[in-house]
This record gives sequence, C-alpha cells and structure tokens, in this order.
Amino acid sequence: MIRMKAIKRFLALATCAAACQAQPAADPLLARNLAATCANCHGSMGVAKGEMKSLAGRNEEELLKLLADYRSGAQPATIMHQIVKGYTEDQLKLVIKHFAALPAAKP
Repeated sequence: MIRMKAIKRFLALATCAAACQAQPAADPLLARNLAATCANCHGSMGVAKGEMKSLAGRNEEELLKLLADYRSGAQPATIMHQIVKGYTEDQLKLVIKHFAALPAAKP
C-alpha cells in the first residue's frame, strides 16, 4: 500500500515537472502585432487606399509567393524587399494567415 502511494506521488510529480518544462503558449495576438507594421502602406485592416495593394482576404499561397519574390529580388520594389527580409518564414506565415482571414476589400 505504501509502495502504491509512492508510485502515485512520483507520477504526479513527473507530470507536474513535464508541464513546467513545456513551451509557453504562443501569443494569440502575435500575428496581429506583426501585421500592424504593414498598416502604414496597406491599411490597418489590410485594405489599402490609393495605388497600394490591399492584403485583406487574399489567397495565402499568392501572398507567400509574392513575399518570396520580394525577398529574392524577383519582384521589384522600393522597400518591400528590405522589409520582408526582417521577418522569419514563420513570422511571414503568421502575417499572411492574418491578412487572408480578414474580409476582402470591396471594389
């Protein structure tokens, strides 16, 4: 009986230790916060004014390819080729998912 209690305590402590070492939960606002840097040119909700391209509601694959082209220099740009290099691939994917989930700009 004492041995069974010791085993239960060991399992409880092992579970607690594993939980304490787990990675912290991802910030649910990280994508929005990263995307906020795009607001000056592309609008706060991804709907741009004037000649700038809107990002809201666009296809994820299309946006990912466009950013890859900016990064490689295949797509000419005044500043986007520099901006895109400041983000990791994972960060860019978060930003793309954020904009793709927003309602598209109305024509």
